[in-house]
Amino acid sequence: MANNVINIFKTDPDAAPKKRQFSDDIAGRFRSGRLVGKMPESLNTWRITTGDPSVADELAKLLGGEPEEWDTDKEDNLEVLTTSASVAIIIESSDKIDASMKLFGSNGLVHHCDGVTFLSPEEDKGEPCHCPPLLQDRKDKARANRGPKPSIDVVFRLEDAPDLGLFRFNSGSWELVKVLHDVIADVDTHGGRLFDADGNVTDAGVPVRATLTIEHVSYTTKAGRDVAYNKPVIKVLGAASAAQPTSMLKAA
Repeated sequence: MANNVINIFKTDPDAAPKKRQFSDDIAGRFRSGRLVGKMPESLNTWRITTGDPSVADELAKLLGGEPEEWDTDKEDNLEVLTTSASVAIIIESSDKIDASMKLFGSNGLVHHCDGVTFLSPEEDKGEPCHCPPLLQDRKDKARANRGPKPSIDVVFRLEDAPDLGLFRFNSGSWELVKVLHDVIADVDTHGGRLFDADGNVTDAGVPVRATLTIEHVSYTTKAGRDVAYNKPVIKVLGAASAAQPTSMLKAA
């Protein structure tokens, strides 16, 4: 039987299905929410997306759930809705934690700053961003889609399966950004990272153990209004043991 399917896209090669490509550096992404239709849903347990079936299977064994395909045009087309609200992780150094303020529009990123000066585009880098000085005012503008909100990135390994590779968690949590400086300080302190008087690193230190948790918060205001929400929490526990992948120890 002739294989005629190869000719279907011969006259329009751009329309041919593209071979799925996987990033070498990130094995998967931890997510604390999802879209149901067009509505965002906050989750009580971690949702992890990946493009590697073997990684998805291992995640399901470690953290519960079943690998399933989900609708995306990105490479991480598999998701695991785990049964775990907390996971033990390894953070190689505080360099693996980053935060900035971002506002996206219909054409992509339209505002990127650190709260004081622009971080991009290059021609605006270092110029005043004119964000409000008070945190509450920044939150109000972000809610109205007139100002940036936090974009926090944490890259880590799973303590129980470090050889699976690096995972990323991105969060827009105002609660997390308020304590992120403490998390970074804890990573440096427990990891033994040292700096000179000018702030240059003199000793990179070692990776640290931590937990990444979806914490549920609920309370009743003085006015009698019930408030409930989830927030991500990172707790640094101490230096990691030496039994880590060789590549990770070199990076430390």
